[in-house]
Amino acid sequence: GAVLLIDPWLSGNPMFPAERRAEALAGATHVLLTHGHGDHSGDVAAICKELSIPLVAIYDLAAHFEKTEGVKIIGYNKGGTVDLNGAKATLVNACHSSSLGAVPVGSECGFMIAGEGHTVYVSGDTDIMADMDWMGDLHKPDIGILCAGGHYTMDMARAAWAARRYFNFKTVIPCHYRTFGALAQDASALVDGLPGVAVVEPEVLVPIRF
Repeated sequence: GAVLLIDPWLSGNPMFPAERRAEALAGATHVLLTHGHGDHSGDVAAICKELSIPLVAIYDLAAHFEKTEGVKIIGYNKGGTVDLNGAKATLVNACHSSSLGAVPVGSECGFMIAGEGHTVYVSGDTDIMADMDWMGDLHKPDIGILCAGGHYTMDMARAAWAARRYFNFKTVIPCHYRTFGALAQDASALVDGLPGVAVVEPEVLVPIRF
């Protein structure tokens, strides 16, 4: 019952074909946002208003969009869990920064999303952090969507180390790479660092099935 858009950066994204916007948004029930930076939050207000769906985020960030853009929100904080049409989304820690321009909008976060027999860890933008130890032990995610581009976040080798050290993933999907020249342009170091784990490089609107 849930179709979740997470940090949906479409406008100006060099990896996204603009003519496929309607296809990308079809059926969406919620927008989840990990932090305020523009390459994550730039499209959320327009999407939420166009589809009449709520923004799900840390309270400070959600409240900013409610006040400035009039969007519907589900605002909560780290450790909280909300039921999104059957998908249980828990807000967890990340290690990064979060602002909209010069406006502070709460702190950065990730999500543990449980449903249909799987738990997906969406790291958000982060470096390795000790919190991954208890997060992996408590939530036991089998799928990891891990930032891995380097420069602004942990790189492919660091993401692989964290996945080996703190988690027992069956599948890892790298994100936050290829869009800028400063970032990693392929996931070969992640693949090499995770033998026995299915590392799936995402392609635009190509389903990854489990």
